[in-house]
Amino acid sequence: MITVSDKAKEKVEKLKKDANLTDAFRLRASVAGGGCSGLSYQLDFDDEVRPMDQEFEDKGVKVVVDMKSFLYLAGTELDFSDGLNGKGFYFNNPNASRTCGCGDSFSV
Repeated sequence: MITVSDKAKEKVEKLKKDANLTDAFRLRASVAGGGCSGLSYQLDFDDEVRPMDQEFEDKGVKVVVDMKSFLYLAGTELDFSDGLNGKGFYFNNPNASRTCGCGDSFSV
């Protein structure tokens, strides 16, 4: 499962509202090759659920993940920070053995 912190929930809801997205749109989390550590996180809104997608809901936020990405993201918590040390979404990923300083990429 992928969980969502309270701060991430607030930010996702605000982004959806600002973009006038309906409830049909879910947060799509995925992993792609690249970044300083080899793999990088990607987030977007998507109104399509594909046949092999895994779908989760936490705190009212619907998250979809393709099966390949789920192998890297299982047990991950999506968080949001707006502090002085950086602003944006962060993945607290128990599967990552190494992350880069910016937090945008990881390796397992």
